[in-house]
Amino acid sequence: MELFSYSRAADVASASSAAANPDVRFIAGGTTLLDLMKLDVERPRQLIDINRIGLDKVERLPDGRLKVGSLVRNSDLAHDATVKADYAVLSEALLAGASAQLRNMATTGGNLLQRTRCMYFRNTAMACNKREPGSGCSAIEGDNRSLAILGTSKDCIATNPSDMNVALTALEAMIHTEGAKGAREIPIGEFFLLPGSTPHVETVLAPGELITHVTLPAARAKGKQVYLKLRDRASYEFALSSAAVVAEVSNGKFSFVRVALGGVGTKPWRSHEAEAALLGHPANAATFARAAADAVKQAQPQTENGFKIELTKRCIAHALTLATQGA
Repeated sequence: MELFSYSRAADVASASSAAANPDVRFIAGGTTLLDLMKLDVERPRQLIDINRIGLDKVERLPDGRLKVGSLVRNSDLAHDATVKADYAVLSEALLAGASAQLRNMATTGGNLLQRTRCMYFRNTAMACNKREPGSGCSAIEGDNRSLAILGTSKDCIATNPSDMNVALTALEAMIHTEGAKGAREIPIGEFFLLPGSTPHVETVLAPGELITHVTLPAARAKGKQVYLKLRDRASYEFALSSAAVVAEVSNGKFSFVRVALGGVGTKPWRSHEAEAALLGHPANAATFARAAADAVKQAQPQTENGFKIELTKRCIAHALTLATQGA
């Protein structure tokens, strides 16, 4: 780990202005950043501690939306009564993630910005375009069993590792930021970037731009939500494939549905193809199978992860079954 300076921000404005330099990083829980600094993957010249600037509340807004501060800890968010009742997919996703100790430290904003767990990204002896642009991608011809099959490019096949981000994508979250150019509201579908030829650029955030909070649409009274995660072992493991489903069924047919996938995409993956195959169609096994097949039509498996196509189809179909039981 290289030398760096450390300071504490007093408010959002001072934090944002101090972090305008690309060599500066915000730190809250530090559950990802500190690991990457120890591995020499991240080399910030300065850390700005934002733990004392507020942004740690979960609040119901007058219009029915839910506001989640960027410094709300994952454990607090997962166990919040309103989240459990009205946004169950988010609570389930958070509880399917890391250990309780990590959830006690990790924040909403930090989880949104969690970086890939690709072994080549975290190993500075290996070529990685995400870590060192233009160096190559060792994963394409290497150990890629756990990596992406959707949204990949010739320069990067790393997955987004977050469970929370998959649930937020299905919930159509809005990400709110403050930066040099003022406040922004960014739909989560526009927040993450595909790797293309610039895999090191992962989000639309500008240097110094700080996530202040996330808002979720008002809960749908008749909907049911499910997060299903498939992995090599039952706990403390990243997804091989996961599905977040928010669905409403009326008269036996889907009247509303959102499907997002994890473990298979280079970003949290909204499956518009699956949704189109479901909306207005009967909630039955044949429809689920057709939607699942449509979701992976554009998949580009690598040498070791072709199994993820069938795994993802089964994951989607089972998640839809759970989300429509009794409908």
